[in-house]
Amino acid sequence: MIKHIIAAVSIVLAIWSSIYMYGLDKEAHKLENIHKIIAKSAITIKKSTKKLVIKEMLTTGGSSNSNDSANKELEALQKSSGSMAAFKTSSLYAQNCSSCHGKIGQGIIGPKLMGRTKKFILTNLKEFKSGVKKNYVMYGLLQNLTKEQLNKLATEISTFQAKYDAVNKK
Repeated sequence: MIKHIIAAVSIVLAIWSSIYMYGLDKEAHKLENIHKIIAKSAITIKKSTKKLVIKEMLTTGGSSNSNDSANKELEALQKSSGSMAAFKTSSLYAQNCSSCHGKIGQGIIGPKLMGRTKKFILTNLKEFKSGVKKNYVMYGLLQNLTKEQLNKLATEISTFQAKYDAVNKK
């Protein structure tokens, strides 16, 4: 009789451990998919002929009428790059958010964050971290962040629009 009980307990434990290992494999597979998504979302910038036109305009002073549209593009590029350089973000934002949402929250792969309220951002961060909102990249990035770090991110991101406006008024 005792042998039968021990055998039954062994079978139950074996089944339970198999189910548990299946769950672990499933989580590991999710993490692999997150890494693949992050790797696929890497942005590469290709050299273009505009770079040559801009370089030529910088050396010639850009006085040629045939380059009026290029002049406008150069001015816009200079203004944009000046704004980007003057716009400081925390290392927390830079490491976790900027690759998808942009240096100033303007949106690249991820949606635009600039102009959003702290409450909106914090609510979304919490929902992504808890899994209420499904996004494996966000879920993976937020898992190791504390409530305090989420709050800091929300506070910082909510100031982007005002910072951007201040930098562009100069």
